Amino acid sequence: MFSKSCKYAIRAVLFLAINTDDDTKLGVEELASELEVPKHFLGKILQQLAKNKMVSSTKGRNGGFFLNKQNKAANLLAIIESIDGKDIFQECILGLEQCSDTNPCPYHDSIQKVRREFLLQLKDETIEASAARINEHSLKLKD
Repeated sequence: MFSKSCKYAIRAVLFLAINTDDDTKLGVEELASELEVPKHFLGKILQQLAKNKMVSSTKGRNGGFFLNKQNKAANLLAIIESIDGKDIFQECILGLEQCSDTNPCPYHDSIQKVRREFLLQLKDETIEASAARINEHSLKLKD
């Protein structure tokens, strides 16, 4: 459902939420190594997120990427929409252009229910709450 860029962005933001604060920052190389993703690709994604104020960054010797309180108070839906666009939850699961409530594909009705629940979780849960849930249940962000 999400592009590779979006998946990397979600994982990176959640990893930053768990492992950084205003005093602790991670460089692209370290973050890419921890998440096992391509460094240059991740760097471009993080630059886009920083430009859109979804993650924070500082330059220099002790610089890097991190999430401040404002970043952690946002939700993952904002991250997803900034990378994959606002229509990501409207696209047909089979890739059909004409799929809709009046012209549904074979899976339209069942996927709509799942999408609604997932969309509500993405809207209602802050990044900080997602990070807490990941820690609490020992969930993983890499293989």
